[in-house]
Amino acid sequence: MRGRINNYFPSQVVSDSEKISYEYGLKVARAIEQEWFHDGRGTNRHNQTRNNFHNLRLYARGEQSIQKYKDELSINGDLSYLNLDWKPVPIISKFVDIVVNGMAERLYDVKAYSQDPYGVSKRTAYMEQILEDMEMRDFDAATKEGLNIDLSKTPKEELPDSKDELALHMQLNYKQAVEIAEEQAINTLLEGSRYELIKKRFFYDLAVIGIGATKTTFNTSEGAKVEYVDPANLVYSYSDSPYFEDVYYVGEVKSIPINELVKEFPFLEHDDLKEIRAKNSKGNRSQRDHSDNDDNKIEVLYFNYKTYMNEVYKVKETGTGSMKIIEKDDSFNPPENTEFNYSKLQRSVECLYDGALILGTDKLLKWEMAKNMMRTKSDYTKVKMNYSIVAPRMYEGRIDSLVSKITGFADMIQLTHLKIQQVLSRMVPDGVYLDADGLAEIDLGNGTNYNPQEALNMFFQTGSVIGRSFTQDGDPNSGKTPITEISNGAGAGNKIAALTNNYNYYLQMIRDVTGLNEAASDKPDAKSLVGIQKMAAANSNTATRHILNSGLFLTAETCEALSLRISDILEYSPTKDAFIQAIGVHNVATLKEMAELHLYDFGIFIELAPDEEEKQMLENNIQASITQGGIDLEDAIDLRNVRNVKLANQMLKIVRKKKAEQKAKEEQDLAKAQGEANAQASQAAAEAETQKAQAAHQLNIELEQMKGQLKSQQMQEEAEIKKELMQMEFEINMKLQQMNMEEVDMKDTRKEDRKDERTKMQASQQSELIDQRLNKKPPKKFESSGNDIMSGEFGLGAFGPK
Repeated sequence: MRGRINNYFPSQVVSDSEKISYEYGLKVARAIEQEWFHDGRGTNRHNQTRNNFHNLRLYARGEQSIQKYKDELSINGDLSYLNLDWKPVPIISKFVDIVVNGMAERLYDVKAYSQDPYGVSKRTAYMEQILEDMEMRDFDAATKEGLNIDLSKTPKEELPDSKDELALHMQLNYKQAVEIAEEQAINTLLEGSRYELIKKRFFYDLAVIGIGATKTTFNTSEGAKVEYVDPANLVYSYSDSPYFEDVYYVGEVKSIPINELVKEFPFLEHDDLKEIRAKNSKGNRSQRDHSDNDDNKIEVLYFNYKTYMNEVYKVKETGTGSMKIIEKDDSFNPPENTEFNYSKLQRSVECLYDGALILGTDKLLKWEMAKNMMRTKSDYTKVKMNYSIVAPRMYEGRIDSLVSKITGFADMIQLTHLKIQQVLSRMVPDGVYLDADGLAEIDLGNGTNYNPQEALNMFFQTGSVIGRSFTQDGDPNSGKTPITEISNGAGAGNKIAALTNNYNYYLQMIRDVTGLNEAASDKPDAKSLVGIQKMAAANSNTATRHILNSGLFLTAETCEALSLRISDILEYSPTKDAFIQAIGVHNVATLKEMAELHLYDFGIFIELAPDEEEKQMLENNIQASITQGGIDLEDAIDLRNVRNVKLANQMLKIVRKKKAEQKAKEEQDLAKAQGEANAQASQAAAEAETQKAQAAHQLNIELEQMKGQLKSQQMQEEAEIKKELMQMEFEINMKLQQMNMEEVDMKDTRKEDRKDERTKMQASQQSELIDQRLNKKPPKKFESSGNDIMSGEFGLGAFGPK
């Protein structure tokens, strides 16, 4: 823990006139210098911090000092027997590059959200209008169909179906014109400051030294700019927060050439410059960078000092009873006599003072209240500093970083590497042992003996050797194997294997400490499953998430500062026309309205683009939904265009729900239509049967009618025929009657004539009766029988011959 330091700062509970004085500013500058450069204990905090950061950066580059390794391997400082390559193994640089490059390449969008009352009211009115159209959907549809009047103010294709869909619509599609203009303006300023390069530098600082910083400035010639700040040059008040929101001063040390110093502060005289150069080069040489010893550069401390000022107003009641307010300085006190009707209105407002001090001197080059201070419109009493700083792993003033955790393991890897070189340098190739006495005893059979050169040639070319078990005298030959191999590298191989294991152990320790496993730092094992590889990569991203979040915090803070600077650009900067040309006339008209009316206050958010893992998870969800029929291809295209994975998944759920409801409705309509079709088919079949029965009945009726007609016609014809027959019979009967009457008339006449015949006839009839009785014949009648009766049958048999 860093020990407590004495507080050399002047009191802030003084008048505004005293705060703006040169003496007060010099006290502040001296206090900062005392805290960072001369803390009263013989130490230089700034130099210690700079040296620490310098060493960490050397480790990250693989350029750390090799003296410690030489001290480890030397004997009393003697290195004459060592011939080693002392160049450090750049093992840490690989891990740093993996982290920094992966984060610096992550895409993001700057989102501006209007949070002032006017913007919120517009957003609320828009949302309420959509809710009203949603509730009146059926009524509007009926009005449109019946009266051809469209009462809905929201297009039908854009009208949400539920409140969840409305919330998603507000996040994805709703954007006020002033918000779009603000986002475009911020992006223009970022591009003009080449922020992508600045971003890579502070991500590198966050990984290597554990702290990153940026600075926003404004001047009338260049407008608003973003600048990179080297944390090694920073000075700031003590803070327990990793985001430094509670600091009351912050600044940086810059080495400025004398010619640039004169241009920035033209009031400096020649004698002043000579004095400054002499004191600066004499007193502050130790504060400069190790490679920068130029006496023509001056160490200047630029700083912001946060304090407060009093806004005081004299309130006077006029004779008409109205109130008149007059601005006064903070020394104003109304008279105690109440007859003057005076009163005092006061509030305290934070403010910034800009200062510049030449280190090692009492020369305060600048002390003034900062111009164009950044204040949010929602809280005018607060002021925002020009510097944005973050140190995600800071505790009680101590800053920890990814590299600082692994420098010890990197040292052990370097020593292991040197040991391996040392073992390799002491290794000699395998050799052979020649027994000269054994060779002398060998006779080749041609009168000559075996010589060493021929034996070696034969051994190295064929691997064979000639020897004798007995000497020429017949005694056992102790040198029967004249050539024997000598193995010199057996022990060295074991040493190298042990050192290699040691090297891999410390490499694995680096992975364990940083959280960057093989899936992130090396090529994944081809035999490992894809799921395991993704889990390992996800764990690596989680282990370094604090660095990514810190970088996004710096970006958000920088964009918020630029948002507060935009109105200054449109009002004061000569670069206004170029700025307008860059972001478009329509948007600038909205921005100008904002700058003049002070209506809008923006919240700045950073929307991070999804990484490959998040994209793959979303793609898996999309493919599964397409396979199940939950969404269509058009929906999948819209989902892939949403850069926010959370919103994309929420949109996927809503689309799937709507698709399921639509499918269920279609199935219900289909079932209903099928039921109606079946009912219609049944009804049609019943009607067909009825019609068939009716047709058969009608046919029967017609048949009966035809039969009746035929029968009637037949009877009519029979009646006519019988009528004719009856007429004939009547005529005959009439004739017979006439004849009878004539016969009666003639009866008397013929009575006598026939008397004789009657006797004869009686006798004849008597004989016929006898014959009838004997032969049982029917009685004879002389009347018409059945010819005057309608029987329905007609025949002429009765008139046949008898």
